[in-house]
Amino acid sequence: MRAHEAGAMHGDIGSREPAWLRTPEDVNALVPALWPRSVTRAADGAVAVAGLSVRDIAAEFGTPVYVLDEADLRSRCRDFRAAFPNEDIYYAGKAFLCRAVVRMIAEEGLHLDVCTGGELATALSAGMPPERIGFHGNNKSVAELSRALNAGVGRIILDSFTEIDRLTALARERGVRPRVLVRVTVGVEAHTHEFIATAHEDQKFGFSLAGGAAAEAAFKILDEGVLELRGLHSHIGSQIFDASGFEVSARRVLALQGQIRDARGVELPELDLGGGFGIAYTTQDDPASPQDLAKRLRKIVDSECTAENLAVPRLSIEPGRAIVGPAVFTLYEVGTVKDLNGLRTYVSVDGGMSDNIRTALYDASYSATLASRASTAEPLLARVVGKHCESGDIVVKDEFLPADVQPGDLVAVPGTGAYCRSMASNYNHVPRPAVVAVRDGQARLIVRRETEEDLLALDVG
Repeated sequence: MRAHEAGAMHGDIGSREPAWLRTPEDVNALVPALWPRSVTRAADGAVAVAGLSVRDIAAEFGTPVYVLDEADLRSRCRDFRAAFPNEDIYYAGKAFLCRAVVRMIAEEGLHLDVCTGGELATALSAGMPPERIGFHGNNKSVAELSRALNAGVGRIILDSFTEIDRLTALARERGVRPRVLVRVTVGVEAHTHEFIATAHEDQKFGFSLAGGAAAEAAFKILDEGVLELRGLHSHIGSQIFDASGFEVSARRVLALQGQIRDARGVELPELDLGGGFGIAYTTQDDPASPQDLAKRLRKIVDSECTAENLAVPRLSIEPGRAIVGPAVFTLYEVGTVKDLNGLRTYVSVDGGMSDNIRTALYDASYSATLASRASTAEPLLARVVGKHCESGDIVVKDEFLPADVQPGDLVAVPGTGAYCRSMASNYNHVPRPAVVAVRDGQARLIVRRETEEDLLALDVG
């Protein structure tokens, strides 16, 4: 290899694609692990979901559009329900929430985790039983806590001493005894991006275990006797494939359970190990199945309870991405194709960082395929980019597309169900895309596309 004074892209360094990305033998092939379970290529070469062609979806609903395979989402709920039959499964609504998804989650027997007043409002308006809602967040306002109490939310996860005081005062005023958990920062840093690792000490969530704040919070709740302390909560990060982090977390949290028992004579009946279970965005990812996760987590909890001489608490988990992430893909239309003198080919689509900020924010990797037709052209290493006025507006950093990809083609990006629509923005005053649910060959709009009128309606100047 030879370095080049103008940078690595100019040097004689061989292939520019990441080491894990392989040139496909068939550029039209779909990798099943990356796509909703009903996605296929039809006889005419177009991608179809539940028997419905993406060309028909684009014609009816426009692009960009998030396409949700309803049967896939429901089947993933059932997979977790079957794997954790005696545990409580809280779907993490922050991954993606709308009223239709709330109803699907409820119908499949799952609980729901919300972390803002807006998410709570969505859950209640969709008919989610409030006793099956858990309320998260690191800065719940008095108004949000009041609404949760008035609605009869099943549990509130407390994140600070200020929240303990707020909720205690509100509960006294109403003469109620809400169920609460204490969020514990256990000092475990999951193998993930810095901004989505949530259990190391230097971050905003929870009560520090090492510093003694977690024990102090539990003692404060028990001693005041206003709130019903049900257990402890830990969440170590996102997009996690390795169970070792959960093992360390469970050991430390259950040691605190033992400390609370010894100091106050109370064995807390619940334990929440959070979520963060990873999914396959590209062929480099190898997520565990719900059955494997259940086996590992039960073994970890049983072992640590035996070590601490504790009764095994009722376990709860919070999958969000693992349920909705693989059930959705985003459909775009190609606007331009630009070959930079052999350095790289840029395929520009009609969306970008306003509908998927994760590539820019987390350096996330995605896959893509030419969706409106099949091609006999050779594979071309391309970068799928958006239409926004940012050089970092990248949707898919590296992917092989057919060399004849052209304006007007449809490109689909799988794995966009989690943290894409929920983190979407109006950057450059671009309206946010619609969400369409497909089932049994029929598509229905569940979140309509924003319009310029929507944007201007908020501009009262």
